This record gives sequence, structure tokens and C-alpha cells, in this order.
Amino acid sequence: MAALTPGHRWLTRAALGLSVSVLAGAATARAGDAPAQKGAAQKQTAELPPLQLQIDLADVDLATGQLIVRMSRPAARVTLKALSLSGAVLAQAEQHFDGAAAGSPLTVRWTPPEGEAVARIEVYGYDVHDYFKGVAITPWSFEIPHDDVVFETDSAVIRPAEASKLEASLALIQKQLPRAQHLGAVSLFIVAHTDTVASAEYNQELSTRRAQALARWFRSHGLRLPIAYAGMGERALKVKTADEVDEPRNRRADYMLALEPPRFKSSGASPSWTRL
Repeated sequence: MAALTPGHRWLTRAALGLSVSVLAGAATARAGDAPAQKGAAQKQTAELPPLQLQIDLADVDLATGQLIVRMSRPAARVTLKALSLSGAVLAQAEQHFDGAAAGSPLTVRWTPPEGEAVARIEVYGYDVHDYFKGVAITPWSFEIPHDDVVFETDSAVIRPAEASKLEASLALIQKQLPRAQHLGAVSLFIVAHTDTVASAEYNQELSTRRAQALARWFRSHGLRLPIAYAGMGERALKVKTADEVDEPRNRRADYMLALEPPRFKSSGASPSWTRL
């Protein structure tokens, strides 16, 4: 159920802004270099600006196994390792660039794994002096499978009969969290929707109240991780209808665990999130 796989309704900001963190940066002595040569190389590189590794996350394509790296110094090679949520290596790649000019787009490709989602990608760029810099990309997210809490028309009240659905979702969240917390600060994102009865402006406000009610339910039932909520009104209908149609299946919500605020894959819509 991890996100960023074909067919999902959600897309974390990755194809538009994945979670990124800096790894290590250092110098690697060249094998066979004499001490004087090493000293001269270190002096030369010490006079250069710090090595920077940049990945424009719009250029990260997990489906095809490709990303683009830019380095602030002439590039020698780039290594990549794709990891699962458990830390297992799913794919590795190393590509050489023969001193490509600083700032050049360096395309790195790997074979996308089958059957398991990539949770973390570690990328290291080496300059022509064997200095390196690394960054980690974390595309992990988890869309909570659930039975929709159905709201009555013009209501943000969670009916007692719907509580069992939320209890099942809470159990799934609590089961998933320990597996993912090593990746970083995980949040629960809740987005609520309406049908097309009433105006679009009113439905936007109503859906926000519904999302807030759900967030408060999870908090009041012991969920202590950060929670953000948003309303989408009638902008992302589950069942396409004409205006002013009372459709219970459109009065629902979606839940996702992620490190970064998600957005919708089909429309690219990005809700306006409010932290609880």
C-alpha cells in the first residue's frame, strides 16, 4: 500500500518535492597516491567552495528508475542505492561521468524493483578529486486502507455507528508506525470530501470541518504523532455526478502516513494543510 506506485490516488510531493536529507561529505584518498601528492590534492581542494550535490525532485522518476543530479564541481561518478522500508537493498547503480562540467545534468538510472516499494534512495556524487557528498531521498508514504466514514448531508458529526471504521484505521496506523519511524518524522494527513449539494465554497468549508473532526477523533483516541487535516470540498469526487447530487460515497475522507504533505496524483491538487 505504499504510495508513489502506479494507480494510487495520492502522490507525495516527491515528483514535485520529495523529502530530502543530507548524508555525509568527505574526501577519499586515491589508492597509490604518495603523501606529497595527497597533500597537494588536499590543499587544492581546500581552496575550492564546498562540494554541493543537487537533485531537482521534479526529475526523480521512481516508475522508470531515473533521476538527475547536478554537482558543483566536475563530476567523476555517482552511486545510488534504493532501499525498502526494512532496509533491504532493492537496486544499486554506479555511473561514471568522466569529469563532466560543474552544473551539468547527470542522469542516473537503475532497474525499478518489482513487488516492493522504494522507501529510501541514497545518492552519492564524487568529484574528480574523489571528494563526495551524499543525499537521501525518502519517497515513502502509506495510504491507510479503510472503510469510508460516511457523513450525513450538511454534517461534520461522526456518528457512533461509524466509530468502528475509525478504530480499524487507528489499529492499522499503530501497526505501521514502528516500521517507518526510522525514516524520519512521520505525520498523519487527513483530507475530507463532500458531494455536490450546496455551493463549492460552502462544501470547501464543510469538508475542512469534517477533516478536523476526524483528526480530533484520532487524537482523542491516543494517536500522538503529528496530524494535519485539509478539506477538498467537491474538487475530487469519488463518483462523478452533476451539481446538487446527494451522493454518500463522495462524503468521505482519505488518510495517509507520510514524511511530506501529499497531493493528488490525478489532478495534482495540493490541499491547504492545517496542523492539529
